[in-house]
Amino acid sequence: MASNELPRISIIIPTLNAGALLDNCLSSIARQTYPKDKLQVVLGDAFSKDNTRGIAARYGALVIDDTGKNMEEGKRVALKHATGEFIVFIDADNELTHPDYLELAVTALRDRPNALGVEGYYLPSAKMTSFCRYVTARLHISDPICWLMASNPMLVAREGEIERWTLPNGTFSYPLGANGFVFRRSDLESVKAEDHFQDTHVALHMMKAGKREWLRVRGRGVHHYYVQTLKGFLQKRRRATVHFLRVQEEKPVNWMREKPPVPAWAAAFYCVSFFGPAWHTLRGLFRDGDAAWLWHIPASAASLLGVLWGIQTHRAGRKNRNLIADLQVEQTLKQ
Repeated sequence: MASNELPRISIIIPTLNAGALLDNCLSSIARQTYPKDKLQVVLGDAFSKDNTRGIAARYGALVIDDTGKNMEEGKRVALKHATGEFIVFIDADNELTHPDYLELAVTALRDRPNALGVEGYYLPSAKMTSFCRYVTARLHISDPICWLMASNPMLVAREGEIERWTLPNGTFSYPLGANGFVFRRSDLESVKAEDHFQDTHVALHMMKAGKREWLRVRGRGVHHYYVQTLKGFLQKRRRATVHFLRVQEEKPVNWMREKPPVPAWAAAFYCVSFFGPAWHTLRGLFRDGDAAWLWHIPASAASLLGVLWGIQTHRAGRKNRNLIADLQVEQTLKQ
């Protein structure tokens, strides 16, 4: 497709003290083949105290003040200032893997009106520790409990570089919407995303409305630098649990209640059973030949511990409006 025929797109990035990762993220956007005059980058920044805003300025990104109390508010406020026909949600700990990802993803979605969006693959990178590679590239869903409770997507068809995916009938239990995910602006408006944005909620509403397919671009997506260490993972799960519980108090929508293959109590028991994680460790080692799967046993235990820690933190900090920000975990690239 000629560049003058490509639609305008807006890239939404929520930030808080993201200076250690943001340059890596924005430089991968700058390397995209997508026409620069049709690409807008909008940051919803929660008043970072590091060099986040200076880095954003170097790349010409628009920065909007995020005064919210949870991790999704930055996306919502930035979305109100987006001018693109297509919206891409990227986190500061993401790096687009290939220069043509945005062009291929947006073109594929525009040509397939029945698809709800484009999901990126989470691919390994030399900037990841083995733990980071395990929790992102191997699990894809960056937490063993969520990984267990997510239904396995089914490949519908391959059409050149584009893949069509769906879920088994009778379930909507799969998180879609973050880390390089591409939506149509019109679809986001149809579910009133600007008023109450949560990325997985948006995709869930679309699936329930009848759009059960989404797309992937073969071998392309993001490097997701979620966290580099097991200790950091434990802290991230604590923070994520607090965020989840606060969101549930305001809007009780949850993909993990949409007929998951494993109930929550069984997923929790699995994490401390040893035998379940050991089985998946061996299976992953045999299938992928990647020693990073050895992290699965300790990460499973840390996943449950992080949830319990998060529940306790949530109860103790109900009156602290800045609790989510206070719990931010340092994220870095492998040196």
